[in-house]
Amino acid sequence: MILQYWQKELPFKYPFTISNGRTKTHQSSLVVSLSLGNFMGFGEAPAIAYYNITVEQMVADLDSKKQMVEKFALTDPERYWHYLHHLFPENPFLVCALDMAAWDLFGRMKGKNLYQLWNTSWENLPVTDYTIGIDSIEKMLAKMNEKPWPVYKVKLGTEEDISIIKALRAATNAVLRVDANAGWTFDEAREKIPQLAALGVEMVEQPLAKDNWDGMKQLYQESIIPLFADESCVFEQDVARCQYHFHGINIKLTKCSGLTPARRMIAKGRELGLKIMMGSMNESSIGAAAVGNFLPQLDYVDMDGPLLLSQDLAKGVIFNNGSVSLEGNAGLGIQVHL
Repeated sequence: MILQYWQKELPFKYPFTISNGRTKTHQSSLVVSLSLGNFMGFGEAPAIAYYNITVEQMVADLDSKKQMVEKFALTDPERYWHYLHHLFPENPFLVCALDMAAWDLFGRMKGKNLYQLWNTSWENLPVTDYTIGIDSIEKMLAKMNEKPWPVYKVKLGTEEDISIIKALRAATNAVLRVDANAGWTFDEAREKIPQLAALGVEMVEQPLAKDNWDGMKQLYQESIIPLFADESCVFEQDVARCQYHFHGINIKLTKCSGLTPARRMIAKGRELGLKIMMGSMNESSIGAAAVGNFLPQLDYVDMDGPLLLSQDLAKGVIFNNGSVSLEGNAGLGIQVHL
């Protein structure tokens, strides 16, 4: 195989803020390609400061073992993931980008989309939410009104949380979901969750710090709306621990190290009776297309990265009032333009 890579800075349409005042104006991403003969597959990994992985680190790791990445004979993407997992044991983000590219390449070689390779049918698909980042109430309302959508995911973690949801609820009948990004204490969560439920919030994502398992167990027992793990569910081994602490898990391809382990996480989550969500980390349509191929396996999805960015890297992921379709009929189902 032949490996290529590109470093990209993708601007947000609006500054993107989540709990603890973390704000971004651009999303740094690494895009990789693997080619074999006339076929080329693409993968993407955004850099996330919270997980201490930068594009520069991914590039340095990639350059140090480029020949080893290229020499693998791609007959099975799952085998390639295991090879990459041992090659880059401290960089799951890079492994994800390469795993994504391998699956895209393999699908293009086989002439099938990934969801077809996985023996799933394009039916019973969840609609994607649209994320409203933390801002003043007036600006959050303006963002929502500018983008009519059936489901909104609202970032919270401020003293104005309940006022924000009250204002949004007064302006829309759409489904509202809340993501606290581990921004609440146990007492705050216990006070806010019933109020959010009364305002028709469908679910709450990661209310407490990722390691507050005792608090989550109690919230899980008390909550009348589903609670989903995000920061508490990063890798495969985290899925089992989420049982009896959360009602569902939000799988992020970048964090878990790719499509290959994500498939196993879904299977394990189903076995344990957990609801399955897949989320984005502000990827372009390359990463969004990877999530899109999982749609037949999901209960909920947050794949709105391309809608939040003012620059994209691919065509082929079509959003229609929350419903998602893929234009291409092989691999990820997209055309990449770098």
